[in-house]
Amino acid sequence: MSTPHAARDIDTSKPHSARMYDYYLGGKDHFAVDKQAAETVAEAYPGIFTCARENRAFMHRATRVLAREYGIRQWLDIGTGIPTEPNLHQVAQSVVPEARVVYADNDPLVLKYAERLMRSTPQGRTTYIEADVNDPQSLADAPELTEVLDLSKPVALSLNALMHFVPDAQKPYEIVGRLLDMLPSGSALALSHCTPDFDPETWKKVTDIYNGAGTPVQFRSHDAVARFFDGLDLLEPGVTVGHRWRPDITPEFSHAEVSLWTGVGIKP
Repeated sequence: MSTPHAARDIDTSKPHSARMYDYYLGGKDHFAVDKQAAETVAEAYPGIFTCARENRAFMHRATRVLAREYGIRQWLDIGTGIPTEPNLHQVAQSVVPEARVVYADNDPLVLKYAERLMRSTPQGRTTYIEADVNDPQSLADAPELTEVLDLSKPVALSLNALMHFVPDAQKPYEIVGRLLDMLPSGSALALSHCTPDFDPETWKKVTDIYNGAGTPVQFRSHDAVARFFDGLDLLEPGVTVGHRWRPDITPEFSHAEVSLWTGVGIKP
């Protein structure tokens, strides 16, 4: 990790989405301003805590499925967020100890705790890149990417609860397309995305809270989320609510509590 990056100041004057997510998950890596904003969201949408937990659970299941059933041994996880155990590499390496994972985020607080993401098995490897999903080229140019990942072999692109922070004006579909273009046939996209489909009025309030706090968001419909998988072979059960994607047990939540579309697709 370079000193200039590590020295970047952490802005505690306004809430940050990664730190709010940490609060939803019951973590401790957030500040009072984040807690206040997160509790405002929870007042409008009490299901946010369940939604956050189910988002993590989807990531765990999708990672295990790709490792066990599709031979994936490499992951590129963008929008990593503050480390929460088990992290993606821990899930992957519990199935295949030789798994390699590159994490990428642009939050200095995530960078501060990135050493948690470096605790790989001896057989595998992990690294952290400071990069912004809105600038795929900077990620592609980072030497750490190809030091850890062999881009001639399949890679799972993990975009969990990230793309709703990329409004249409920032060309989210083009961004995902450019990222997938970097990866060979047999690679995968695992994506989760909050949606207003089950309770538009509540999610309008959540949108206003985030936008008002200086974090642009665009929560999308089922069809808009499915568009991220254009050109990919969707795994069963397709783009579905988070707790319905290959659940380990029969879920008891309502769709309104888990307002999250999820899916996994394989690049032909």
